[in-house]
Amino acid sequence: MSGLQVMPAPRPHTLAEDGYAIMLGCAFIGVGLMLLKQAGLVTGGMAGIALLLSYLLPYSPALLFLLINIPFFMMAGKTMGPAFGWKTLAANLLIMALGMALPMALRVASVSSLFAALFGGSIIGFGILALARHGAGVGGVGVVALTLQKRRGWNAGRTQMISDAAILAAALPVLTMERFGLSVLSAAAINAVLIVNHRPGRYIGH
Repeated sequence: MSGLQVMPAPRPHTLAEDGYAIMLGCAFIGVGLMLLKQAGLVTGGMAGIALLLSYLLPYSPALLFLLINIPFFMMAGKTMGPAFGWKTLAANLLIMALGMALPMALRVASVSSLFAALFGGSIIGFGILALARHGAGVGGVGVVALTLQKRRGWNAGRTQMISDAAILAAALPVLTMERFGLSVLSAAAINAVLIVNHRPGRYIGH
């Protein structure tokens, strides 16, 4: 019928497009972690667990991010497919490498805690979004959230927000109330990006 508009079939991403987007996503996550660490904040997801542990252990958030994700790599490959699992592993290795290299390229002497919470959280959210749209994840809770969205249609952002509440509650003993409030704000910023931009059917690229 002439009045109907036929939508073009989605065109899969090329390997080069996937690689470029995953590198940018990892860079966003690395910078976001750096800003939150500098401000002494925590956030949700595996990034929040890594930041929380970095205040208790003498290791960088980026290294801890990789280590705590190791159990989830096999789960990612099993539930989302081998390609997703390998891309997720590669992304985590890149986040670790960037986390160690960024302090040599970018020195943050001081940052507003509110700016770190809002901007740092938002760019982590966009980094996670870039990975998700190109067949990768950040591991951990993100893998579970993406699996539930794929299999049951649950919104990944809302699923992650529930787990974030538990992670932030665990941070209460090591944060002041002001930093706890800003940490909640950073987690909300991450999830707002995913809730608005990562809905089933909203993005037709593969």
